[in-house]
Amino acid sequence: MSLLEVKNLEVRFAMRKEELVALRDVSFKVEKGERLGIVGESGAGKSVAAFSILNLISKPGYISAGEIIFEGQDLTKLSPQQMSQIRGNRISMVFQDPMMTLNPVLTIGTQMTEALHAHQDISKEDAKQRAIETLAQVHIPSAATRFDQYPHELSGGMRQRVVIAIALITKPPLIIADEPTTALDVTIQAEIMDLMMELCRTSEVGLILITHDLGVISQMTQRAIVMYAGRIVEEGDTKDIINDAYHPYTHGLMDALPQKTTPGQRLNQIKGVMPALSSIPDGCAFNPRCPLVADICRTTIPDYSNIGSTRVACHKAAPRGS
Repeated sequence: MSLLEVKNLEVRFAMRKEELVALRDVSFKVEKGERLGIVGESGAGKSVAAFSILNLISKPGYISAGEIIFEGQDLTKLSPQQMSQIRGNRISMVFQDPMMTLNPVLTIGTQMTEALHAHQDISKEDAKQRAIETLAQVHIPSAATRFDQYPHELSGGMRQRVVIAIALITKPPLIIADEPTTALDVTIQAEIMDLMMELCRTSEVGLILITHDLGVISQMTQRAIVMYAGRIVEEGDTKDIINDAYHPYTHGLMDALPQKTTPGQRLNQIKGVMPALSSIPDGCAFNPRCPLVADICRTTIPDYSNIGSTRVACHKAAPRGS
């Protein structure tokens, strides 16, 4: 049994005049200790998919169809009280901005031990010891000293390590990381990514990594999902998607990487923009921007087809250059 299995997930936002579909027919699995990447431009539905797993979709949004099976139970059928025992305990989340995640008026130690006391029967002394051990686990020096400090006393990279430590302290089998390095400089980004990969390997923690950067996906994950306009357009082993992508949108993301451009030249880009939820075109949502668009693409939503290890939704699916 998979650690997590999302089946035909659909999320809608009930607006005054219409219901907008933010996710449609989203299905994927995460195995124990597996690193899964979800990539796409802003507005692709990556974060909505992550928040749906934890039932953090704010009204007027709601899960309108599908199942989210975690450790054998459907999270969509749990009460708020039951979900509170899953969220932050069995599934933890790392957000992109540590200053928005951490409470500036509470010490690091208080924020870490709060998570333990909320979910486990543990003494104050044991909780403090666990917190210090976890801070050391994420390579924070002088962990006992940091325990009594406030977030403003730490650098941005250290704050993000604290956020990861809070996510780890209950020893969850699954962590969701939503653009965890966006607010950090390039050097610190690499350190945080190396840290998360190390933790997955040593603790067998499953990871869902959400990002807009295929370069990060290629270095960090074993499997990858490419999303566009609320739907998965390509899914498979990361190495296969990086080396032999079949969807034109994935080709466009690959071409936009800086290393694909001659130094001194403008970066490649996909023409046009991601459609708003209220104006998703008929047929394939990518058709107005697609260089391979055909008549069928403008009228018919493509079904999924399996090509090797890859699942792709495209009428014109083909490897680059064919």
